[in-house]
Amino acid sequence: MSQETDSAHPRNPALGIVRLPHGEGVELPSYETSGAAGMDLRAAVPEDRPLLLLPGRRALVPTGLIFEIPKGFEAQIRPRSGLALKNGITCLNTPGTIDSDYRGEVKVILINLGDDDFYVTRGMRIAQVVLAPVVQLAIEERQHASDTARGAGGFGSTGTS
Repeated sequence: MSQETDSAHPRNPALGIVRLPHGEGVELPSYETSGAAGMDLRAAVPEDRPLLLLPGRRALVPTGLIFEIPKGFEAQIRPRSGLALKNGITCLNTPGTIDSDYRGEVKVILINLGDDDFYVTRGMRIAQVVLAPVVQLAIEERQHASDTARGAGGFGSTGTS
């Protein structure tokens, strides 16, 4: 699918991926459909040692990958809806941000919000990664905030009379 996407959008920058030794044999992220926003990330846990995630517990799951994200972009780590609905497995710190200058292994913080033990196995699709543009704005300290119709109303203040 990635070749089709590249030829359809030749000006899109590329996501560089370095596979670490413990990630050998695990499928690389890819877009599963032509309209997909995210690519599935897979677990790079040892074949003979699935990771046990007890109810209420969290774990840092390796992917065996290093991303080289183009400047001006970020990678967002997001939950997979099927894992959340069927098993109560989701990501903490979501969306997790991977900055373009980070060069360590991509890892995913999973939590088991379900009632049953859950095993993360090698190659299992555990999260999605979405690449998004980033704008870095200049910071201007001000003495007062400008007025708006909303003002300081927050936390459920809109749509009320």
